[in-house]
Amino acid sequence: MNLYLGLDFGTSGARAIAIDAEGTVQAQASYPYVATASKDWVTSWQTALFALIEKIPLDLRQSIRAIAIDGTSSTVLICNSAGRPIDEPILYNDARGATVLEMLQAIAPANHSVISATSSLAKLLWWTQQPQFAQVRYFLHQADWLSFLLHGKLGISDYHNSLKLGYDAEQLCYPAWLESLPMSPLLPQVVAPGTPIGPVKAAIATQFSLRSNCLVCAGTTDSIAAFLASGAQIPGEAVTSLGSTLVLKLLSQTRIDDTQFGIYSHRLGEWWLVGGASNTGGAVLQKFFSSEQLETLSEKIPTEQESSLHYYPLQHPGERFPINDAALAPQLEPRPEDPVEFLHGLLESMARIEAQGYELLQKLGATPLKQVYTAGGGANNSAWTKIRERQLKTSVVRSAQTEAAYGTALLAMRNCNQIL
Repeated sequence: MNLYLGLDFGTSGARAIAIDAEGTVQAQASYPYVATASKDWVTSWQTALFALIEKIPLDLRQSIRAIAIDGTSSTVLICNSAGRPIDEPILYNDARGATVLEMLQAIAPANHSVISATSSLAKLLWWTQQPQFAQVRYFLHQADWLSFLLHGKLGISDYHNSLKLGYDAEQLCYPAWLESLPMSPLLPQVVAPGTPIGPVKAAIATQFSLRSNCLVCAGTTDSIAAFLASGAQIPGEAVTSLGSTLVLKLLSQTRIDDTQFGIYSHRLGEWWLVGGASNTGGAVLQKFFSSEQLETLSEKIPTEQESSLHYYPLQHPGERFPINDAALAPQLEPRPEDPVEFLHGLLESMARIEAQGYELLQKLGATPLKQVYTAGGGANNSAWTKIRERQLKTSVVRSAQTEAAYGTALLAMRNCNQIL
C-alpha cells in the first residue's frame, strides 16, 4: 500500500494527515505550538515537523510514498548558505513592510498584488535594509524551508507561495522588473505545487523509518490546501470559509486580479482560483452570542423567510470586499429585542454579502457560480446554510474534508509520479 502524507503548518499549530491512493484517511496527528513569551518559531516549526512524522504509526510510516507541506502565505525566512535562518521569521500578518511601501511602489507595476505591507516582497525589501542582510543567501517561505529540512535542496518554492513575492504564475517566470533588482539572486526557483523535488535525505529516512525513495514535493499555502480538501474540482465551484472572517474562493477559467477589492488569482493547474475576503464573519457573531446560543437560537430561525433587517456586520470600521470603503462603519441597528430575530438578521446579512461577493467576481469575468462548498466553523450551522442557499441561488454543501493537511496530502498523491 502506498500512502501520501500532508503536513499543514497553520497559525496556532501543525497537523498531519496520511491518505491512501483512494483518498481514505489512514492516520492523522496534531501538534500545537508551545506558547512562550519570546517565540522561537524556527525551533517550534522544526520540532512540530519531526514530531508529526513520528506520530504516524511505524507500519504506516514505512508505506509513505510522498510528502507535501503547506504553510501560511507570506510567512518568510532569510537563510545562510547552509539553510540556517539568520533572523527570526517574519509572519504572514506582520506589517513592518509598511516602511518600504514607497520603495515597493517605485519598483512594482501600479496596483500589483505585492504592493502591500504584508507581502513577501515587502518583507524581503525590509530585510535588505537590515545589518544582517549581507549574510543572506536564500529567501524562503515557511513551506519551502520545512521541505528543505526533509529533502536537503535549498532555494526551491512553488507558485502559490511565490505569488506575493511577485512571481508571474501565468507566464511561469519572474517578471523583468523583479529580476532586475539587486537581490534577485536570492529569489527561489519556482515550480508547480506538488512537483516532486527529491527523496528524503538518507538521515531522515533512517531516523523516522521512511522509505529511502519517499519523495518530498513542492508545497502550497494553507488556504489553497483547504480548497483542495473541499472536493471542488471544476470551474464554477467555490469554497466559502465561514471563520472569523468571510473568505470566498471561486475556481474560474478566467484570471481575475483587482487590487481595489483585494482580489487576486492563484493558478490551479489550467484554471484560476479567484479569491476575495470580507471583514464580516464569525467574529461578529461571537461578539453577541456564545457558541451554545448560536446553536440553540439558529434552530428557531424561520429560514424560508427572508429577514427584513439589513445589516453590515463588522467588528471595526473598514471593508475591502465586496465593498471597498476603508471607513465603512458597522451597521448593526435596529436591534430587535428577540435574539432569534437579531441572529436571523445577522446571518441573512452575511449571506447577502457572500452573494454580493460572488456576483462581483462574476461581474469582473470569473466563471459563473455553480456550487458552493463550505469550510470553517459556520459550516456546521444548518440554518445559515439554508439562508445562504436562498441568497446564492445555488446548492451549498459542507466540504468533503475541512483539514488543510488533507488537501496537501492530495497534492502529494496526484503529483508524485512526476520527477523534477
